Amino acid sequence: MTRPGVRSALSKNITRSALSIALSMCVAGGVQAQSAVGSIFGTGQPGSTIAIQSPQTGVSRSATAAADGRFTFSQLPPGKYVITADGVTREVEVKVGSGSQVLLGSQAKTLDRIEVVGARAFNPIDVSSVESTTVFTAEQMVSLPVASDVSSVALLAPGAVRGDSGLGAGNLASFGGSSVAENGYYINGFDVTNMRTFLSFANVPFQGIGQLQIKTGGYGAEYGRSLGGIVSIVTKAGSNDWHYGGSVEWAPDWGAAAGKNVRERDPDASDPLYQYRSDDQFDSTIYSAYASGPIVKDRLFFFAMVEGRQETEDNFYALTSRRVSDTTPQGLVKLDWYINDSNLVEFTGIYNQAKTKYRTYEYATDANGDNRYNVGRHEVPIEQYEMENGGKVGILKYTGYFTDNFTLSAQYGYLSNLIDSRLPANPAGGECPWAYSFGLTTSTVDRYIGCNPGTISTIADLNAEPDEDIRKAFRVDGEWVLGDHRLRFGVDQENYESSHRGQTYAGGINWAYYLVPGNSVATGAFAGQPGRTVNGQLVPRGALYARSRVYQTSSSSYENTNSAFYLEDNWQVTENFLAVLGLRGEKFENKNGDGIAWVESDYKLAPRLGFSWDVLGDASLKLFGTAGRYYIPVATNSSIRATGAESTVSSWYFVNGWSEADGTPVGQGAQIGATQANGSLVAPNPASVASTNLSPMYQDEVILGGQLQLTENWMAGVRMIRREVKSGMDDTCTTNPWIDWAADNGFTDFDPSSVPSCYFLNPGNDVTLNVDLNGDGEVELATLPASYLGLPEYRRIHTALEFFWERTGEKFNFQGSYTFARTRGNVEGYVNSTLEQEDPGLTQDFDHRLFTDGTYGPTPNDRQHTLKLFGAYNLTPEWQFGGNLVLQSGRPVNCQGYIPLDDIPQPDQGSLTRAC
Repeated sequence: MTRPGVRSALSKNITRSALSIALSMCVAGGVQAQSAVGSIFGTGQPGSTIAIQSPQTGVSRSATAAADGRFTFSQLPPGKYVITADGVTREVEVKVGSGSQVLLGSQAKTLDRIEVVGARAFNPIDVSSVESTTVFTAEQMVSLPVASDVSSVALLAPGAVRGDSGLGAGNLASFGGSSVAENGYYINGFDVTNMRTFLSFANVPFQGIGQLQIKTGGYGAEYGRSLGGIVSIVTKAGSNDWHYGGSVEWAPDWGAAAGKNVRERDPDASDPLYQYRSDDQFDSTIYSAYASGPIVKDRLFFFAMVEGRQETEDNFYALTSRRVSDTTPQGLVKLDWYINDSNLVEFTGIYNQAKTKYRTYEYATDANGDNRYNVGRHEVPIEQYEMENGGKVGILKYTGYFTDNFTLSAQYGYLSNLIDSRLPANPAGGECPWAYSFGLTTSTVDRYIGCNPGTISTIADLNAEPDEDIRKAFRVDGEWVLGDHRLRFGVDQENYESSHRGQTYAGGINWAYYLVPGNSVATGAFAGQPGRTVNGQLVPRGALYARSRVYQTSSSSYENTNSAFYLEDNWQVTENFLAVLGLRGEKFENKNGDGIAWVESDYKLAPRLGFSWDVLGDASLKLFGTAGRYYIPVATNSSIRATGAESTVSSWYFVNGWSEADGTPVGQGAQIGATQANGSLVAPNPASVASTNLSPMYQDEVILGGQLQLTENWMAGVRMIRREVKSGMDDTCTTNPWIDWAADNGFTDFDPSSVPSCYFLNPGNDVTLNVDLNGDGEVELATLPASYLGLPEYRRIHTALEFFWERTGEKFNFQGSYTFARTRGNVEGYVNSTLEQEDPGLTQDFDHRLFTDGTYGPTPNDRQHTLKLFGAYNLTPEWQFGGNLVLQSGRPVNCQGYIPLDDIPQPDQGSLTRAC
């Protein structure tokens, strides 16, 4: 649900000039390879000197037109530039990730200047690019009635659909039929994607965004680690003019529709409501202040802002309620140092650590002591705690314009991100042992004992630090123009470390108490005798005994190392035809908590090809196409889940009773049988949790399209898209195929317990794991043919036809798109929207062959028809009206039911399959 907001913005420009632009359009550059910069290209008189200058910073560059008159200025920070050559002057705007064409030759002699005006979301026809790209400026983002967050703006791009509300923050975008966990996010060229789950990214104050670029397909060889889309943020920056101002966004609860209750089907239920929503409330006020200007004129500039928020959310349930409040400020600093016109150093600093307060209440009982349901107000406090998320981002980048034809940039970035760090770390009562009595039974808890309320079974390991992600990354990118060839090349590497705090039983131990009934008859080794068989010993009737259990999961750090190189040739085959020939190499490595690689790949080659045909030679009609392969790495959450270790130690004792104060035994006597230890805190052998032939997930894509300038103000375009996942990765959780294979191949002593409960594979392919074939405790590699597993190949195919259009003008700007799309497959992707499973590559989709029956069809992000219309009208210089409309087909209804288990040796897994 989108809540309407009331905007109030104040700003003041200290100086003005005809060439200066508002602060919302002041953007600093980042690495060219990650589209934080743009370019100017065109034609002039052969051999003439072309000069450009930024009126914002005073920085200038010059180049000599080639023999055919062509010239290019690359790696330019977005903004306006004045271009002069042979007495001809042009003014042009550069947008992030785009090329702006300028004509300075004889065909343009009658023109005095070219000026880009208005707020565009789609690039003008850029014949120098083959990518499917949408760009939003700060000016336009303010003018449109959309929520002030990156995902809401990205959803305006053609082909983007909103993902399931239960995944991530609930408003993530799906691009081109992919799951919401397959996108890449960048700030000033630095990758800020959450590699733990791929379901979030580092926040930046929204009012600090200068331009927002969304790549929905066909992106070049410099991009990788994504099957969906790329969202690239470029922050604002300072200039020679001083600017300061602020904004306030207010979204009161009374401006939103009330939630709808969901009623129980059973009219006799004690609580008639299945979900109680009508009294939920949400109030939000976000305010920001900024300042920017020169520290040293023409050389050193700054932009700084702080954003505060006061958000309160009240949720009411059947018997309890909760209030969540956030008042944490965030900040942004951007420094740009033009050492001279040929050397630029940039620094970006972001603070986005948020501390959220949680308060839980229960409703008071009535005069008779009976529960009151759905009261709709906070009454008796139960618990109060805080949760910290987020951290810091630091980006340092150098760009050197060494010659007219050679540019080189280098970047280093650091990111820290706390994840649900609770203060205090454990709830009240968590310091007490988890203790309970089974009474005369062995399976049904009779009562909880001691100071633990019984609801707190495990707590965080206080000997370990809270969960945190650390990314350290560097990249080097170059561009070298050799005649008709513009060569782009680069290397990058990122080290991503996810620390995970383990779990222990509350109070460090679990106590369970049992009383042997007076009529009990033993089973097992003592079958038929009076009493009960406990841990291999006979316990007499009437005896009270206890089981102690110490449980621990490992607290470790898990590291991913992703490396890549790329080479791309933008070859101007003729004056009007551009060919793009690119190749990217991707290498992935995931390590377990002991620093041993459990997923490792050699460099996987991903070709990126494309063409752009300027049919008439004046950028009014463009035909283009791309074909490429894209890989995505394995999430660190998979390392935590698959390679984490756990240990359980159980012992049994005769006791006289227990302490009602803390649940510990009273009169602890002799031990019953031997201590039982299960597992250890040593990470499992990598070859036992993932197939040794495991391949990264990848997708092939083909796009064909065209753009036409209809009139001076109108542009229209069309794209045909096909995407197909060629190799997928997930886990499966079954031992029976190994047992059948061992029997068929004469391994009569095969030990099924040597097969892990779940292991990673490429569905539809053979699996090679370390297993105990001879029952001697020694494991060795064995290959299980895919036919024994019975799993289909991982399939997802997306096809789409997109129409998009744009009108620009001084008063009225209007854009839109219509997309006809179909996404078919037997799996959604890295996550599962139907079950709201947020573990990338660890969904239940391939856990057993029975789960795959009947799964091929529309995926959750399939929307056949989508119409988007948005724009703004400037009534006067002071008054502007904006509109936004989305009409879209509904989400497919996915059947979810129980497996028919007749004659199948498999335990009941609940309603997890398409059997309905």
